Amino acid sequence: MLIDGLLVFQAVAVAGLILIGGLVEGYGYGLSLGTRWPYHEKILILAIRGDPEAWHRIVATALGLNAAAIAVLAPDANTLSGLVLIILTAMLGMATLHVLAGKAPAFLHGLHGLLAYATFITYLLVLRPSAPPVWTYLQFMVPLHAFLLMIFLGGMVTGQRGYQRAIGAFVLPRTKGQWVFTLHYLAGLLFLLTLAVYVRAYSAALILALTQFIIGFALFHAVNDKPKHPGILVVFHQGMALFILLALVYTWRVALPGLG
Repeated sequence: MLIDGLLVFQAVAVAGLILIGGLVEGYGYGLSLGTRWPYHEKILILAIRGDPEAWHRIVATALGLNAAAIAVLAPDANTLSGLVLIILTAMLGMATLHVLAGKAPAFLHGLHGLLAYATFITYLLVLRPSAPPVWTYLQFMVPLHAFLLMIFLGGMVTGQRGYQRAIGAFVLPRTKGQWVFTLHYLAGLLFLLTLAVYVRAYSAALILALTQFIIGFALFHAVNDKPKHPGILVVFHQGMALFILLALVYTWRVALPGLG
């Protein structure tokens, strides 16, 4: 009973941490605690005042402690992998601060996001007793390949534009930020194509992914209009990505004409 509660908390908290990260980006709190990591002498005061970056670090700490407890109480390939992934994601948290400050390459921000979503996948699998090890699952779960590529490049978009800078409207990409956004967009198209091929199993994911494109375009304009604080659309974008991932892992289906 205890382990079940810890596992549910872990999965929900990982998703919550990703959404809090969206708040951090959406409202310009990325460097509110500077580049000092993981803690700041005023972190609790800032958390009480509602600083999402402070909460991001506090929740990440709780996740790490909970992951260690789960790995001790129910050691297997997935719980141990989850612990390792959380440690790596946390370590890259420091790197993302330096990316935002313009002192580290953007791919580290993309890798941070990739590991966060891989962690979520891992604990979703832990909640399924018959699930295979996460690395085996990822190897054969083809739609997740394009999805995780899209997540990685989405993180790079944030990292490449740095702290509170616009991407800029364009027809043909000229800057590094525009090139990375273009690759992110192409990865999204690849993901849609993959879902179309496997539509019988992942029809709900396909519908959610099409909706995500609309949110993504709105977010692109929000970033250009208000680069310092693009707002709640960042959270919606991350939230939709989480729903797409749930639709993939649990193979949610929606009846579509001609497919049953």
